[in-house]
Amino acid sequence: MNSKDKMLTLQNINFWSKVIKFTLLLLDRKTLAIEVTPDMDVIVRAPLNINLDSILTRVKKKSPWIIKQINFFSDFHPKLTPRKYTSWETFLYLWKQYILKVEISENEENIKLKWKFLTVFTRDLKNTEKIINEWYLKNAKEKFKLYSESVIQKFENLNVKPNKLSIRKMTNRWWSCSKKWNITLNSDLIRAPRGCIEYVLTHECTHLLEFWHTKRFYEIQTSQMPDWEKWKNKLEKLLA
Repeated sequence: MNSKDKMLTLQNINFWSKVIKFTLLLLDRKTLAIEVTPDMDVIVRAPLNINLDSILTRVKKKSPWIIKQINFFSDFHPKLTPRKYTSWETFLYLWKQYILKVEISENEENIKLKWKFLTVFTRDLKNTEKIINEWYLKNAKEKFKLYSESVIQKFENLNVKPNKLSIRKMTNRWWSCSKKWNITLNSDLIRAPRGCIEYVLTHECTHLLEFWHTKRFYEIQTSQMPDWEKWKNKLEKLLA
């Protein structure tokens, strides 16, 4: 921002039963723009000479779209059902559902997939959650690296490439892309099918070319993955 720009934070409007909070940026610009970020923050960029009532009127008019965008991004924030990590619970791995079996063993603690069962061998039942999370992380690192190769190659043809791809357990996000071109994926995405994971990678790599969700962003994403909406919808159902 230049010396003329101003910032007003946490303005809000009421739309039916919902309260929409937004950050208002008064900038040296000619038009008003509204952005909903992947973190579900609403940012309004408005000209310096516009009055607040006019801004609130414009935001209220766009409220249905804003709420739709917030709901869209909320699907990508973890809402996992609380687990007890005891036998007969079900766990997903690459879209397949497995029944958990926990067995006490004096040998090395590990996990085996056989038929419809995910069997955890542990010396102590208290270790079950840790063993499963480490197993998800280990497999996510292997699979995501494999899946990312073809996606990243497509974007290299557009002269962009992520500086770093990190896989880790995340509590508040399913994935993120920084302005330094670093992409981070939540290891729990290993529950989803390959197409969903490739969609996430395509989505984040598209941000390397267009940081905001503009018309150009979706044009690029569609050119690299024409059926992305199919996988996005499947991912939304899986993570609901």
